[in-house]
Amino acid sequence: MTISADHTALGQDSPEQPAETHVTEDAAAEAVRKFGITVEDYMLPARHQIQMVDQDGTLNPHTEQGAQPGHEYALPGDAELMAAYEQLVVGRRVNDQNSALVRQGRMAVYPSSHGQEACQVAAALCLADDDWIFPTYRDSVAVMARGVDPVQTMTLFRGDWHSGYDPLKHKVGIQCTPLTTQLLHAVGVAHAAKLRGEDTVVLAMCGDGATSEGDFHEALNFAAVFHLPVIFFVQNNQYAISVPLAHQSVAPSLAHKAVGYGMAGERVDGNDVVALLAVLGRAVKLAREGSGPLLVEAHTYRMQAHTNADDATRYRQDSEVAQWVAKDPLKRMQTYLTDRGLLDDDGAARIAEKAEAVATQLREGLGEDVPVDPQDLFRYVFSTPTPQLKEQSAMLANEISRDEAAK
Repeated sequence: MTISADHTALGQDSPEQPAETHVTEDAAAEAVRKFGITVEDYMLPARHQIQMVDQDGTLNPHTEQGAQPGHEYALPGDAELMAAYEQLVVGRRVNDQNSALVRQGRMAVYPSSHGQEACQVAAALCLADDDWIFPTYRDSVAVMARGVDPVQTMTLFRGDWHSGYDPLKHKVGIQCTPLTTQLLHAVGVAHAAKLRGEDTVVLAMCGDGATSEGDFHEALNFAAVFHLPVIFFVQNNQYAISVPLAHQSVAPSLAHKAVGYGMAGERVDGNDVVALLAVLGRAVKLAREGSGPLLVEAHTYRMQAHTNADDATRYRQDSEVAQWVAKDPLKRMQTYLTDRGLLDDDGAARIAEKAEAVATQLREGLGEDVPVDPQDLFRYVFSTPTPQLKEQSAMLANEISRDEAAK
């Protein structure tokens, strides 16, 4: 591979060239025209994180929401807010139910997102049906919010070889255990969609620890160079397992990393689902309109251990956790909706019943063997099976037939 000014980070025999060097300036200039702000204000995140509803459930005045002047965010509609609240309730119940199933030995492992549900709900709801989302191992709530069956979502955590769901059907990537591998997959899907002329936006999720991985930087650079419609959504829950953020980065914020790749960055209160819907919604809109990739950092907190195999008391104090209890995204949203008259006791009870039904579905479904077709091993490798895959598939089919005949 050779690197030159004309083929930045690409081999000279590459069939496609990077986007024009002026694309970042053009996108920034367009943002200036749209929002009436400077290029610097567009590229750099706001001085303070965007927060529309405070931890007490009170809507902040427009001037105190943290946005750059001229770059304010519109309040999401009532229907969107109610849909988000319902998914928050379901997500919290699922997190708690799965933690119980692990203790009962019915799931091998579960990385709970208790306290981070607002990030996951907003990530799923801000996308159109034909958009893609690439989750991490902790983003099961986002996977379900995109319409994947709860039991299928949790199949991986039983230690099964099968992912549980068809990623092509739901436009949901397989949850990855290695950090940031899904970001490269997300960029690849966005690149393919752009080449095909498809109206597709891709949202790639990761945590703060992932920003220390090489794949993170490769994904951002490639997306920026080729001007791809990707939203990099970093859930900064303050710890990479046991490593605090201060030992990972000394940048003013993780959102500031975006400008180094020529893309805009924004940071938002990750426990404020109202602000998340607004910020991610605008990011998706801009990406769809051709503004290229964007990075959004959400400040949140992992309330429980990394997984059931982790002892979080060894590296953080109970007093630190207690400070975040008051910032709980579910209670915050419930208070806000109740005060606005959008949620009453009957409505809350109906939503709680729906959440309990999902928990029941998980208890019953994860107690049974999920029927899967062994041929699925070969169906999701290439869109057009290779001769080798066809041969392997035939060999497996013959072996299964012999076993059935011998019974």
